[in-house]
Amino acid sequence: MTETVVLVHGAFAESAGWNGVIARLREQGRRVVAVANPLRSLAGDAEYLRRVLSGIEGPVVLAGHSYGGMVATEAAAGNPQVKALVYVAAFAPEAGESALGLSGKYPGSTLGATLDPVPLGDGSNDMSIRPDEFHGQFAADVPAAEAALMAATQRPVRDVALSQEATHAAWRDIPSWFLIPLGDKNIPAAAQRFMADRAGARKVVELDGASHAVAVSEPAAVADLILEAAKSA
Repeated sequence: MTETVVLVHGAFAESAGWNGVIARLREQGRRVVAVANPLRSLAGDAEYLRRVLSGIEGPVVLAGHSYGGMVATEAAAGNPQVKALVYVAAFAPEAGESALGLSGKYPGSTLGATLDPVPLGDGSNDMSIRPDEFHGQFAADVPAAEAALMAATQRPVRDVALSQEATHAAWRDIPSWFLIPLGDKNIPAAAQRFMADRAGARKVVELDGASHAVAVSEPAAVADLILEAAKSA
């Protein structure tokens, strides 16, 4: 049975950010599901993804972008349905690590200064990137008009999701592939290389000048790596 590709977006984004990748995967006859990641808490988001996976018949190639990598890593643990993990400018945590901790493990992230918190009344905050900062911070290699649309449709992430620690590391048992954009201002390339090396990645692709929004700016490269993972897993 042909694998279903399941795509998990990260913070400050939404499922349509995968559109260019989805089109290319569908051209190759692949079934694709782009999950609406709740962005509320790592535990809750992972449980939601587990439920989505349980409704899919057959093997899965699971690809996560940014914080979506945290969710994919947590949800895939112990699930024999998931045959490959693809990390696209993404976190691949070890148990006990958070997105916030990993993003600060190496210098280079400028995300914190661009964030606009909104109190939720329970002691937590929704975090989004200020619209005037979004293009340069998140999507520097995306045309300005498209980046402006992305800024307007970005979905905020609850700070709890970024600080909550992973409890599983699915990459220990599931083969992984990594795509690292070298112009990433959210997750430093050094941090992504560290995670790819630790996971024993089957393949690592680095893209000069690509931003954190690499699935939007370089959809062919992202789709090609996912297809390679699907064929190899």
